[in-house]
Amino acid sequence: NYKPFDYKIDSKLTGFDVDLVEEIAKKNGIKITWVETNFDGLIPALKAGQIDMIASAMSATDERRQNVDFTQPYFKSKNLYIKLKTNDKINTKEDLEGKKIGVQLGSSQEYAAKKIKNAKIQSSGHLNIAIMALKNNKVDIIIMDQDVAKGFLAENPELVNFYQEDDDSEGFSFAFDKDKHKEVLAKFNKGIQELKADGAYDKLIEKYDLK
Repeated sequence: NYKPFDYKIDSKLTGFDVDLVEEIAKKNGIKITWVETNFDGLIPALKAGQIDMIASAMSATDERRQNVDFTQPYFKSKNLYIKLKTNDKINTKEDLEGKKIGVQLGSSQEYAAKKIKNAKIQSSGHLNIAIMALKNNKVDIIIMDQDVAKGFLAENPELVNFYQEDDDSEGFSFAFDKDKHKEVLAKFNKGIQELKADGAYDKLIEKYDLK
């Protein structure tokens, strides 16, 4: 439920991350089995051996790097701050002190919200819940990835973005359990470079409107 990176069409898993992994796997003879897990449960599932790899628009941060090995970044994004159009009391980041902020549980946007002074953070497993909370005045704003926000803003004309910033990470990266899959990690690093070199990466960027 994280369009355009990971989502479903007619019950089929698709998205930029999905296509990118499938392309790299195909080039390297790697068999992929997709497992759906809530975002905040990804690293615990990885550490428990329930999955071998995370491909879910996960930002590479120093905190996460204590538990996982990241590939090189495959996409760089920004955080977008969103409010109701009718809210004229919030116009800058400085206006957010003490406000209620909706975010996705375990996301880099949750980390960003925690840095705001006296913020009351409401973390949800799915962004749809955060959107509904904002529309029903349960939170003052929500913070989400800018490329994911495009779809939500298009579907909810009563919402508007008012601030943008870097997500304070190296970018989205694939993750493996620490020191467990060095060879496969190297193949994915090589695969990212190969797809960028042969034009396949740019085609996916265009397909998912990520330019």
